[in-house]
Amino acid sequence: MPASRLTDPAALFEAARGGDQASLARLLSLVERGGPRSREVAGLAYTTPGDAYTVGITGAPGAGKSTLTDRLVTLARQAGPDGGDRVAVLAVDPSSPYSGGAILGDRVRMPSHALDDRVYIRSMATRGHLGGLAVAVPNAVRVLSSVGMPVVLVETVGVGQQEVEVAAATDTTVVVVNPGWGDAIQANKAGLLEIADLFVINKADRPGARQTRRDLELMLDLTELGPWRPAIVETVASAGDGVDELWATIGRHRDHQIEQGTLAVHRRQRLEREFRQILAARLRELTDGVLAGGGVDDIVRVMLDGEVDPYEAADRVVDRVMPSDPTAPSDSRD
Repeated sequence: MPASRLTDPAALFEAARGGDQASLARLLSLVERGGPRSREVAGLAYTTPGDAYTVGITGAPGAGKSTLTDRLVTLARQAGPDGGDRVAVLAVDPSSPYSGGAILGDRVRMPSHALDDRVYIRSMATRGHLGGLAVAVPNAVRVLSSVGMPVVLVETVGVGQQEVEVAAATDTTVVVVNPGWGDAIQANKAGLLEIADLFVINKADRPGARQTRRDLELMLDLTELGPWRPAIVETVASAGDGVDELWATIGRHRDHQIEQGTLAVHRRQRLEREFRQILAARLRELTDGVLAGGGVDDIVRVMLDGEVDPYEAADRVVDRVMPSDPTAPSDSRD
C-alpha cells in the first residue's frame, strides 16, 4: 500500500522511519488526539528508542523565539557529518477554540525552512490529550527521536506553567528575554531559574540590554547553582547576530552533561516525572468517571449536612475507584 494511504500505526511508523514525512505527520496527529492509538504509537516509539538531543526554547510572547529557532535550525542543519543533519521543530501552540488545533502555522513561523525536506516543523496543540501538554509533547518528541531525528527543538508560545514544564522536559532549556524585561524577572524568576540552562537576551541592540544582563547575573548570584552556571548570550535574531555563539553554548552544555554523567540522570528523572504525570492523569480520569452523573453534588450535600468532612469524602471516592481487597489481612488488632 502507498505510504500516503497507510492508517495502521505500525505501518506508519515503519514508513516514517524510512523518511516519509506524511506518515510522520499522521503519527503525531495520533499522539495529539490521545486514546488507544496514541498509546500504540507511544509503545512503538518506546521499543525503538532514538538518541535525539532536545532543546527547549521558551520565553514571553514577542521575545523573538520563532526567529531565533529559525536561525538555530540553519546551524543545526549544517552541523551534521555530511553537512546536512535532519532537524525537527515542535512548536507548541495554544489550541484553537474552534478546531482544537494549533493556531499558529508551520510556514508562518519559519518560512525559510518550510520547503526543506530535511527539516520537519510541526505546530502542536493538546486537543484534550489525557495529561495535556505534559504527556503529549514528550510522546511526540520520542516519536521524532525514534524515527531518526538527531536534533529536536521544542518551542513554546509563552511562559505559563504548562509551557515551562514542557520546555523543562528537554536536554537543554533556553529561556529568551528582551531588554527591559525588568520586574517580570522577579515575577517569573523562581520557575525560570529552575529550568534555565541558558538565558538569551534577544533584541540586544535595544536600550536596556546591559541592565537586563546585570539583573540576570544578580539572580544567578543569589541562587544556589550546581556545577553548571546558566550562560547568558546576547542575540539579535532578526539579523543573525550572536546565534552562532548560542548554538556553540548549547553544544558546550551538552558536552558538560555528558562529561559529568548528568545527561542520563536527567533523562531518567524526566521519564519518572512523565510516568507520574500519566498515572495522575489516569487516576483523575477514573475519579471523574466515579463522580459523573451527579456524584459531586451528592458528596457536597453530605459535607454540607455535616455527615462527613472533605477528607472522609475523598476517602470514599478513592474506595470506589480502588476498592479494598477483602482477602487482604486486616490491620486491626484484637
